[in-house]
Amino acid sequence: MIYLETERLILRDYREDDFDEYFRLKTDEKTMYYLQDIQLFSKEEADEDFQMVLEDMKKLDRKFYFLHMELKESHEQVGSVGYTVTDNTPAGKLVHAGYFTYPKFWGNGYATEALKKVLEFAFTEHDVYRVTTGCLTENVGSERVMQKCGLIKEAEHVDYEWHDGKMKTRLEYRLLKQEWEK
Repeated sequence: MIYLETERLILRDYREDDFDEYFRLKTDEKTMYYLQDIQLFSKEEADEDFQMVLEDMKKLDRKFYFLHMELKESHEQVGSVGYTVTDNTPAGKLVHAGYFTYPKFWGNGYATEALKKVLEFAFTEHDVYRVTTGCLTENVGSERVMQKCGLIKEAEHVDYEWHDGKMKTRLEYRLLKQEWEK
């Protein structure tokens, strides 16, 4: 069971009794605006997704390390942060990171604080070698989180993905373990 703390946040594995919060977060239209590929639309869909997350946590070769993010003081859900293992190489794990928070928490540094802690966990306790992540160019808040966490811009894919009725440009960032250690 993963349990991490920052100055203001608790980041932890999901528990059975988190379903209602998981459902609310992953079906929130504004929160999931830039993550429409993982947005959920029904309780049934959410239950299936949530059960998969809980089952994956029990596996030795766990793939999903997305954590419930809550305020330390009130235990109010802020969002989710973590990564998915995409490959396990002799150099270490390759992962794709992500984060999403309710709009009422945007601009308060919570995503940056959480991602910094997740990167520390990944590189010091989980044998991660390379972290990648990205966002659409218009999602300047998300890009700023990546920059504040020391990630390095690796690519700009012009008119790369269809989103909200038009083609949009996507930015890709990365961080290697040795870059993080510096």
